[in-house]
Amino acid sequence: MAAIGKRGSVTEAAGFNPEDDVQKLREAMKGIGTDEAAITEILARRTIAQRQRIKEAYKQSVGKDIAEDLNSELSGNYQKVVLGLLMLAPVYDAYELRNAIKGAGTEEACLIDILASRTTAEIGTITSFYKKEYGVTLEDDVCGDTSGMFQRVLVSLLTGGRDESQTVDKALAAQDAKDIYEAGEARWGTDEVKFLTVLCARNRNHLLQVFDEYQKISGRDIEDSIKREMSGCLEDVFLAIVKCLRNKPAFFAERLYKSMKGLGTTDSVLIRIMVARAEIDMLDIKAEFLKMYGKTLYSFIKGDTSGDYRKALLDLCGGDQ
Repeated sequence: MAAIGKRGSVTEAAGFNPEDDVQKLREAMKGIGTDEAAITEILARRTIAQRQRIKEAYKQSVGKDIAEDLNSELSGNYQKVVLGLLMLAPVYDAYELRNAIKGAGTEEACLIDILASRTTAEIGTITSFYKKEYGVTLEDDVCGDTSGMFQRVLVSLLTGGRDESQTVDKALAAQDAKDIYEAGEARWGTDEVKFLTVLCARNRNHLLQVFDEYQKISGRDIEDSIKREMSGCLEDVFLAIVKCLRNKPAFFAERLYKSMKGLGTTDSVLIRIMVARAEIDMLDIKAEFLKMYGKTLYSFIKGDTSGDYRKALLDLCGGDQ
């Protein structure tokens, strides 16, 4: 029943009884109108494992799928949050990727957010769930909906070929840095394949060394060079890879900030990160958010959303600190 990470805002509910929760959820959906507060109170304060127990108990006592009942009772962004909470982590990622590809126009940001931030093991589980659920491979869907070098980077990421060891080869790191420099800043035009080869295959510790070496050779930070050398989705995906390797919670904090600042809210990004990271590293994301923007993530969400949607997100955020 434990949470899937150690730094989440959502932790195991004490004295958990799935039958009691089912009873409360049934009452929340009875008659005219729905008691959304009761639904949030339960589902936003249980771990994914506990929610799976609730799903099983609901099916046993009602003979129906709780997701179907909630789908017909709820609407809008609140509905998206609640249905996301009921899914296992790789199932939710697969669902989000499918929607990003099959919706009206491709939501490249979703492909980047998920594929650049998940571990090799997580991507392996996502791709097998995807095939099982949708009857096609994620690679085929990605290839059918993207093109060029951006497509090649995504395929490389979802192939899960990154070295997962801790080993740093200093001579190779210096060579990698030199290769990237000569493929970009040092020439007219950019050899993006060289960036792909290094950024998508080497392990994290090795790449952090490459970034230090790159700074020495070029006098620039690797992120600045990517911004100068690339554009569009390719720039976005390479930057996301570098940022996730350096500090994943900071990457998510920036994505959350950008989803809410200015006019309007990019709810798809806000929902996806809050649901996916709630029991993994939300405490670290909140700390990075405060450090980077001088305001709490909680206060940002509170000021940018409303109603039951806001209440659910604030519960997933877990307090204003």
